[in-house]
Order: sequence, then C-alpha cells, then structure tokens
Amino acid sequence: MDSQRVLAAVGHRPWSLPGGPWVMAQSWVDLLFAHWPVAVEQLQRLVPEPIPIDTFDGTAWLGITPFEVVEPRPRGLPPLPRFPELNVRTYTTLGGKPGIWFFSLDAGSLAAVWGARLTYRLPYFRAQMAIARESAIRYRSARTGARFAGTYAPVGPARIPVPGTLEHFLTERYCLYTRFGGRVLRAEIHHPPWPLQPAAATLEENTMAPVALPAVEPLLHFARRQDVLIWPPRRL
Repeated sequence: MDSQRVLAAVGHRPWSLPGGPWVMAQSWVDLLFAHWPVAVEQLQRLVPEPIPIDTFDGTAWLGITPFEVVEPRPRGLPPLPRFPELNVRTYTTLGGKPGIWFFSLDAGSLAAVWGARLTYRLPYFRAQMAIARESAIRYRSARTGARFAGTYAPVGPARIPVPGTLEHFLTERYCLYTRFGGRVLRAEIHHPPWPLQPAAATLEENTMAPVALPAVEPLLHFARRQDVLIWPPRRL
C-alpha cells in the first residue's frame, strides 16, 4: 500500500484528517457487505449509553462483513501475515462524526485479536476461518456460538456511493466507536471512497447476529480492495 497516495485522497471525507500520525496501515480484500434492516429498538438495547443507533429513513441496519486483511503494518514496521476477519456492526454518530459500532470482530490471527483487544478495546474473538477463491469466494468462520459459511461474488461494475443514498450511509464512515471504563473511545480511520459492486451471495450458515434477522434477502455489496489507515483511539 502507498500510504501517501491514500493520505492524498481527502476530497470525499466529511471532516478533516485527524491530527497526529496514523499507527496502522492495512488493506482489506474481497469484502462482502451483507446488510439487514432491523428495528432500532432491537439494537439500541444491546448498545450502551450514550451510543445512539443511526437510522436511514427510520430503519436501523445490521451489517456482517467477511474479508481478508493483507499487509497489516504497524507504522515503522514491516508487514505482518495476512488473516481473515469478519465483523458484525451497526452505525452511530457522536459529536457530528458518523461511525461504526461493532458487536463482534472475528479474526484468524491470535496476535490480531489480542492486539486489538488491548489497544482498541474492541470485542475481537479468535475463530477458525478459511477463504477459498474459485469462480466465487468461499468463506468459513466458526467459534463457539457464532458461525458463518457462504459463497459470494461481484455481479456488476464498481461505483462510488453517492452521498444521500443508503449505500453511502452504510459504508462511508471514517471512525469507529467503543467503550471502556465507562468512557467512549473514538478511533479515526481513512481510506479512499468505497468502490462498491453489486453482489450475489449464498449464505449456508449464519449465526453471527446478536438479534434475530428478518426473513428478507440482505442488501449485498462487494469491494475488491480497500486501503486503510488507522489512528489510535481517543477518549471523547
């Protein structure tokens, strides 16, 4: 990844780049966004105060995103081994900054799990994970009480999400939130706009969600690659 190229792409951001140096660079590849509409009350009772749940036209959304992390690199160090990751998320805004709230993050790397737990206070879990790339991407993840198995692939050209659309609401967010010791933490992130493609998926097993998912087809998007820079968490 060319971090200077990533830092130069700022015209799409809703606020300025954070001050201070980034601490982690990584690329996300073969990412599936699978989103379900969920009543805001279902999610709000699972999220601590003072985190509000963002809605789009009155509906909250829960996302499940499998992908692979490649070339994770702490600033000033060589890249670490690649690993699969799968997160379960919803959306919130604090202090005028739309961001992501994670219910869980599964990873195939024990070092990544413990590093993120200690540094970012995020709910990371070690899982048994595998990715196979054929005509489509076959993805598997399993730990106690949470399993995912599916096949997915892009089915159309990549487009940048337009501000004001649901796709933009769900993906163009430049921070994450967590809570530790009674305080909310925010970690800023930066990347170019998402190159989203429509996707098709067959989900054979999915017990990742913390709530019952509605009996509707998920909204699906695919991204071949995204280069990301991450800053340290700060207390609000």
